[in-house]
Amino acid sequence: MKPDWIKPADRLGSLPPYVFARLDELKVRAREQGLDLIDLGMGNPDGPTPQPVVEAAIAALQNSANHGYPPFEGTASFRRTITDWYYRRYNVKLDPEGEALPLLGSKEGLTHLALAYVNPGDTVLVPSPAYPAHFRGPLIAGANIHSLILKPENDWLIDVAAIPEAIARQAKILYFNYPSNPTAATAPREFFEEIVAFARHYEILLVHDLCYAELAFDGYQPTSLLEIPGAKEIGVEFHTLSKTYNMAGWRVGFVVGNRHVVQGLRTLKTNLDYGIFAALQTAAETALQLPDVYLHEVQARYRTRRDFLIQGLAELGWTVPKPNATMYLWVACPPGIGSTDFALSVLQETGVVVTPGNAFGTGGEGYVRISLIAECDRLGEALHRFKQAGICYQPGALVSSAD
Repeated sequence: MKPDWIKPADRLGSLPPYVFARLDELKVRAREQGLDLIDLGMGNPDGPTPQPVVEAAIAALQNSANHGYPPFEGTASFRRTITDWYYRRYNVKLDPEGEALPLLGSKEGLTHLALAYVNPGDTVLVPSPAYPAHFRGPLIAGANIHSLILKPENDWLIDVAAIPEAIARQAKILYFNYPSNPTAATAPREFFEEIVAFARHYEILLVHDLCYAELAFDGYQPTSLLEIPGAKEIGVEFHTLSKTYNMAGWRVGFVVGNRHVVQGLRTLKTNLDYGIFAALQTAAETALQLPDVYLHEVQARYRTRRDFLIQGLAELGWTVPKPNATMYLWVACPPGIGSTDFALSVLQETGVVVTPGNAFGTGGEGYVRISLIAECDRLGEALHRFKQAGICYQPGALVSSAD
């Protein structure tokens, strides 16, 4: 029993309820009942890490030089590989000595950046819906979050013209993410030019999460923030190896961009961790140097799943826009039911796990995110269960039994 005087810090109370916890509870209960779950909830790639990466890690493990503390700023070799990759992909030149920093996954870096640059009471602009680390990190740091509600009629893009002048002048940081999790929206280069001009005018630090840089289809090429003239003076960009290279559990990411911001984050991290195990950094170098044929295979896999699921949902009444990037579909709930109730009902009625849109902020209400993390035979089974349970896009198609 916990004594009354043991109380968590107030910052924990500022965090909104975590919808995933309720889903996890129901998933455990469903498995105990012997239900065959099809989990399309998390953005957790289902394939194996590429064999060359695994082999590089094994070889690096055998080298005792890798067994001690790694450099706080990451190995020089990995930092050079990161900046070489950036130049190859985006024609952006970066200094590996100060403009690139390896991270224990991008989530860690995104959250710690807020601790490094947000004072209690600072105003931070965050889209809604958004990847939770984009608003939870600033909340932990004590920020005042000003939510930028995204709208389907604006293709889920931030409308900087709609940000009140007073809020723009107060804002210290703007987090954003295109291609987007959860909406799968993509942004044209003109959008990046507009947001850089906005941030320079109001002296706002830009934090761009380019997690899905390589999961793009049909000829679409995502834009890097740092391609835009002047962006490196006011911004940083985060990446992860989790999605493209099926390395979610390896916890490897990196941040690049403004030298002072990158080094500020490094200073914080020297007080919190010792960086990435050096053997994993060697494996990550191998991943970033894989031939493009591997990337094309990954893109084809997600494109096939995207097309298959969109077609199947169309037969059940949904019109789902075909995203040009990411590993998600952003799907409207049937009329008359909210995100959480719909997601929980789908789980209980069919054993299929989807993520309620409001887990990504109030702007996600009325939608669910479906991850393309299963082969088409399992996606087909999910669609079959939807049909059997009468789940389709029409009022009254599903009677919620979420309690």
